[in-house]
Amino acid sequence: LRSKKALLMNESEAKTSTEREQYAYSHPDYQQLLRGLKVATEEEERLKWELVAAQARVEVWRSTEASNRTQDRSTR
Repeated sequence: LRSKKALLMNESEAKTSTEREQYAYSHPDYQQLLRGLKVATEEEERLKWELVAAQARVEVWRSTEASNRTQDRSTR
């Protein structure tokens, strides 16, 4: 984001830093970059929570198996 902003600010014909910054933030390329970042962040979060859920399922399975082993030993 900072690189793209800097490139767009450099491309601007505006005189003041504030005007160049406004140009960069409102530029379609910068807006598209933000939308792409949003999509990537959403996908990253989705995958992260899928991983957390899978890890929880494994822990439940391990706990159940340990309980089953304990029960098997006690009934022998």
